[in-house]
Amino acid sequence: MHQATYQQLEITGGKPVKLWTQGVPVEEDAKRQLLNTARMPFIFKHLAVMPDVHLGKGSTIGSVIPTVGAVIPASVGVDIGCGMIAARTSLSAADLPDNLHGLRSAIEKAVPHGRTTGRGRHDKGAWENLPTPVEQAWSALQAGFKTLVDKYPRLEKTNNRHHLGTLGTGNHFIEVCLDETERVWFMLHSGSRGVGNAIGSLFIELAQADMRQHLANLPDRDLAYFEEGSRHFADYLEAVGWAQDFARQNRNVMMQAVIAAARQVIAKPFDAALEAVNCHHNYVQKERHFGEEVLVTRKGAVSARKGELGIIPGSMGAKSFIVRGRGNPESFCSCSHGAGRTLSRTQAKKLFSIEDQIRATAHVECRKDAAVIDEIPMAYKDIDNVMAAQRELVEIVHTLRQVVCVKG
Repeated sequence: MHQATYQQLEITGGKPVKLWTQGVPVEEDAKRQLLNTARMPFIFKHLAVMPDVHLGKGSTIGSVIPTVGAVIPASVGVDIGCGMIAARTSLSAADLPDNLHGLRSAIEKAVPHGRTTGRGRHDKGAWENLPTPVEQAWSALQAGFKTLVDKYPRLEKTNNRHHLGTLGTGNHFIEVCLDETERVWFMLHSGSRGVGNAIGSLFIELAQADMRQHLANLPDRDLAYFEEGSRHFADYLEAVGWAQDFARQNRNVMMQAVIAAARQVIAKPFDAALEAVNCHHNYVQKERHFGEEVLVTRKGAVSARKGELGIIPGSMGAKSFIVRGRGNPESFCSCSHGAGRTLSRTQAKKLFSIEDQIRATAHVECRKDAAVIDEIPMAYKDIDNVMAAQRELVEIVHTLRQVVCVKG
């Protein structure tokens, strides 16, 4: 029997909200956003809220939204299929070079990252010429993409195959980590890139257009939804499923590139698929809960079915965790997707300096310039408190600390 380690909010005119947030802060704006979602008429049973909860665009990050007969595109958002992949290697810390700068440079060369703004210039975050592994991965996605483009021609002029196997910007990263036994892991965080953003944006617009006469009655225009049976409902689930496949392939292709880059720098031969995990934390899919088939939207949350492996990263400079799900039914078998921000990017840039960033990441080979201050560890909740709050949802299998971090 699972003991209740959650707090339950009863909502007038809505379903309850269950929060696994013992010992971690929850901002009032995030609570208000959760209450708005809980009042939607198609919520199934209750909302489940993870300890990394914070205000998001569209829906609260760290929330699990089960629905029947409807889907809210802005709850999934525009980074469809965003998630993590990790691979344990046969290397130990002693096998790594003393100076890790060369390893970081090799990874940065192997995987396009960041973004170049400005017309007419090649975007450094996209491929100019597709490498063979990217061509191969795209060939499996191509037919599905053509089906989407036939229905929605504007999706053709997106960054699609040229973004496959690329990292992006913001909180997306590639890391080399060590676990509790000094074993080396590679880990990275990315999603469906430009094409996923275009799909998300298109269907959020369509939902708002379809509901134009109802928008005034919604607590938030980002809660515009498609009802089951409508044309856009089926098209959205098809498009989102494709973007989630793209995101998973994107992470696979990058991981292979990271491993190949490491082999150029590390003399010792090694195996790198000993314990691999590839999980979304921004997605929607059909699942069975409490004996019924429902659509579950995880907005910044990871599936944690009994025995299922997942990844919960801290911030750059903090620990990360490989976890095993406990299959807690009350959380719709879910856990957090990270530490969760306590400061917005703008606030972090105002509060902290490059010197703070250098101190906070002293043990990590990574960028330490003004452009990454918004990712400083102090802008995030304490990952140990976050893990303690969800001890009924997951057990920790490995604790990782990063020694190299690549950011876009």
